[in-house]
Amino acid sequence: MDFSLLDKPVQFLKGVGPRRSESLHRMGLVTARDVLFHLPRRYDDASTVQSIADVQVGQDATVRGRVRTKGVIPTRAGLRIFQAVLEDDSGRITVAWPGQPWLDRKLREGDVLLVAGPVRFFHGRQIQPREFTLMGRGADGDSGADAPEGTIFVAYPASDEVPQWVLRGVFEKNLDELLELVGGEEYLPDEERERLGLPDLPTAFRSLHRPASLADAESGRRRLAFDELFFLQLVQAQLRHRQTRERPGITFERTNALIRPLHESLPFELTHAQAAVLREISGDMTSDRRMNRMLQGDVGAGKTLVALFAMLLAAEGGWQAVLLAPTELLAEQHARKLTALTAELPIEVGLLTGGLATAERRDALARIADGSAHLVVGTHALLQESVDFARLGLVVVDEQHRFGVRQRMALADRDPPPDVLVMSATPIPRSLALTLYGDLDLSVLDELPPGRQPIQTFLRFPRSRDEVYRFVDDQIAKGRQAYVVYPLVEESEKLDLRAATQEFERLSSEVLPHRRLGLLHGRLSSDEKDATMRAFLEGDLDLLVATSVIEVGIDVANATVMVIEHAERFGLSQLHQLRGRVGRGAEESFCLLVAEVGGDAAERLKVFRDTLDGFEIARADLRIRGQGDLFGAQQHGKDPVLRFADLTRDEGILLEAQRLARRLIDVDPDLVSPSHVRVRAVLEARFAERLKMFGVG
Repeated sequence: MDFSLLDKPVQFLKGVGPRRSESLHRMGLVTARDVLFHLPRRYDDASTVQSIADVQVGQDATVRGRVRTKGVIPTRAGLRIFQAVLEDDSGRITVAWPGQPWLDRKLREGDVLLVAGPVRFFHGRQIQPREFTLMGRGADGDSGADAPEGTIFVAYPASDEVPQWVLRGVFEKNLDELLELVGGEEYLPDEERERLGLPDLPTAFRSLHRPASLADAESGRRRLAFDELFFLQLVQAQLRHRQTRERPGITFERTNALIRPLHESLPFELTHAQAAVLREISGDMTSDRRMNRMLQGDVGAGKTLVALFAMLLAAEGGWQAVLLAPTELLAEQHARKLTALTAELPIEVGLLTGGLATAERRDALARIADGSAHLVVGTHALLQESVDFARLGLVVVDEQHRFGVRQRMALADRDPPPDVLVMSATPIPRSLALTLYGDLDLSVLDELPPGRQPIQTFLRFPRSRDEVYRFVDDQIAKGRQAYVVYPLVEESEKLDLRAATQEFERLSSEVLPHRRLGLLHGRLSSDEKDATMRAFLEGDLDLLVATSVIEVGIDVANATVMVIEHAERFGLSQLHQLRGRVGRGAEESFCLLVAEVGGDAAERLKVFRDTLDGFEIARADLRIRGQGDLFGAQQHGKDPVLRFADLTRDEGILLEAQRLARRLIDVDPDLVSPSHVRVRAVLEARFAERLKMFGVG
């Protein structure tokens, strides 16, 4: 199917040409398709526009008028104010932009503006706009001054080279032709669209760029959000199908020979969430369908114990299980924990990391190869070709975000293909998890074991820093340990922030000279980092001064205080992971945030202070920061994964998109049936990069 006309260079659109196309290229608008998919950033409803004569001081007003005069007015305080006088059929009003003299170069007399903001009295009525839209460029085009009431004005992301009025002209001249072309990409059957309450593609794009109302614009956005989510889920469903269905999985036999003794030896009951997740995992592993599941859980929710039960289910049938960790220290911690929990069972736990001596490595490889190591814990060293398993049945990946899609599947590319369980210690909202990891089935541990003491969290201004460190010293005097975390390794001339290296020196010599301090940051060698963390773990250090390198670290039960300097510089999820480094023992634990609080930072830190629920924190993070920051460019390329979908409100659309994508791939994995040819064509035309990203192209 040929969609080439939508992919023609933008210079061939009416009103563009070679010179203007270069400016559009710099905005990322290279083809006609790019123009059609250029998402408006704001809509202004002209039905709310007031006559200038009716505008009253003290109210919020939206007016539309032509610039009659303009200029920059200096003040005695040195502030330069750009002012323009707007006129409509009813009268005139002054509009002022303090501190924005550059607008004098951007706006001309005769331009038509739509402005919105509070009305004040200053030598007469005056509006100070929160926002404004250039509706028309004086004599260069249609002013828009006579637009009928009820019209929705569209504001696009623009540039100095390509202002609003130019973009509006491009759409006005080309939209009808582009709508005809995009109609050929319609892939949703009429009955499916009606069931979902979605318009067809031409209607959706017309609603996006020429909406009759704000509700009309939202209807178009919802359809395009569905498309984004559907094709993302389609690619992930193809990957999931290849991983779980193309080659039959192992059907594990549960005998309870290992699982029951472990369960009976535990000094506590499993939480309801752990029991529910274990039923999901057991159902996968005892079926002939290969498991490919993600286990999400908050800090301390008991993910490792769930993983151990899954590993023992594999071992009961004579299979080996692997636990892959991102760092040597974490791998060693897991190995110690699994060894302790299985001490009374006929199970051997092996460890393979890059730091093993030659003889130790040779012995570990031999025990893995002959099957005497039933449970194997290791780092990336397990991914090397020299590692030969006797009978690998289950792969567990801890801190899965540290491994790419291909990395986490490397161990699974064997015959027979082992089951895969990936674990995430960073809670993320369900909508985001389904979007990023739609190739995986999702299990969630949303309940903490009983008896865990809540971590006391306090917010302190920098002037209280001495008090904070007296508290730290008191805790150390009681035999406890503490962390102090900084956002920087070294001081920066550009940022007025305390840094780990300099503060380590100050704390060691001036504040806590009688305590044993260690320094940990990302610029240290692996050996230096491991030595420092081991010293802290073994109690040879009282206080660890660090950067966020300890965000995912080891379990030190004796550490009861986490001090986070410049807490406003950290994201909510990062703060939650740092706080999770304490509260791991029986003693009461504390998290002290030292921060200058204001604006969005104040909202974030208060949310963090007032809740310990990682999933609630993650939802707040998504709401406050927006989803752009939460998609890593490293994994997903330079273009945003989602442009139209909003995961804070589109979870229902996402679930429908996933349901339809999985149903389609289950019946036609390669999209070759006549009824699915158009779906495949659109997928390849619009989402070629996505196919490459997941390795299913």
